[in-house]
Amino acid sequence: MGDPAGIGPEICWQALHSARVKRACVPVLFGDAGVLRRVAGPAFNAAGLRVITPAGLGTLVHPPAEPLIVDCSAIAAERVQPGKVAAACGRAAYQYIEHAIQAALAGHIAGVVTAPIHKESLNRSGVQHPGHTEIFTALTGAARSCMMLYSDKITVSMVTTHIGYGAVPGKLSVQRVQNVIELTAEAMRWLRGRAPHIGVCGLNPHAGEHGLFGQREEEKFVRPAVLRAQKKHLQVTGPLVPDAVFTTHQRKKYDAIVTLYHDQGHIPFKMLAFDTGVNITLGLPIIRTSVDHGTAFDIAWQGVADPGSLYSAIQVAADLVKGRQGGKGGGPA
Repeated sequence: MGDPAGIGPEICWQALHSARVKRACVPVLFGDAGVLRRVAGPAFNAAGLRVITPAGLGTLVHPPAEPLIVDCSAIAAERVQPGKVAAACGRAAYQYIEHAIQAALAGHIAGVVTAPIHKESLNRSGVQHPGHTEIFTALTGAARSCMMLYSDKITVSMVTTHIGYGAVPGKLSVQRVQNVIELTAEAMRWLRGRAPHIGVCGLNPHAGEHGLFGQREEEKFVRPAVLRAQKKHLQVTGPLVPDAVFTTHQRKKYDAIVTLYHDQGHIPFKMLAFDTGVNITLGLPIIRTSVDHGTAFDIAWQGVADPGSLYSAIQVAADLVKGRQGGKGGGPA
């Protein structure tokens, strides 16, 4: 459900009733029933949705046959102030994630789709992870992972994410770049149903111009990783000039583009697919996707939030489940 003070509760409530969502999966919402009751008003009781505890989820037949609300009892509804940063809301959001991950690892649900959390609220609650990607990596024990932003217009993945620019070169390694190439190729194969073509950006202007710019990061890290991936019979090209690869003609050559730091991928992605993009964490033992927008505190609980990105994230999660299972079908997202 995301941060209860943001737009997560209202867009998740809409998802429980969406015909588009129900065609993709059986939705199971991890959150607080009291918060949903405040957001939905009289419609909550009228909907007649089944509310269970996290422990109760394990007693059901899987996958569930009908939409469910898993009441995590993480925060009293009256404590939530819409649009306000609060440690209690950050802690509640983290608990929803914990319960959903546990359910996915146990096989009670087929994947996890996350509504937005607020990083400041999360930090105030004492959670040290800066975002969803790091939380999912830690709680699932993933050996390697990365963030990918997916849409029908552009898809990018990141070698580094929530760190300052000055720290980026020190976080690069041949193995890390290779990991992201391989994870990206695997995910795109599931989604496309064929071997994808992956492009890999350089770090510096003009991809370093043969050492003219930067400290030869392209020669040290990117080129060797690309060669390793090619030896594994992956279709990979790089290092590519970062400011040229996202032009219309160039980006259409690739199914996905590996970028080396947060904004190198996020800026072009949000320019082209802000309203339709889906955030995916690759490398986990479970499927995880997310909306590609924030908590929108300025419009929280006003009934005007657009659930479109959430619906897209749910559809992509269902597609990933089917792709991972070889087309054998999915289950609840």
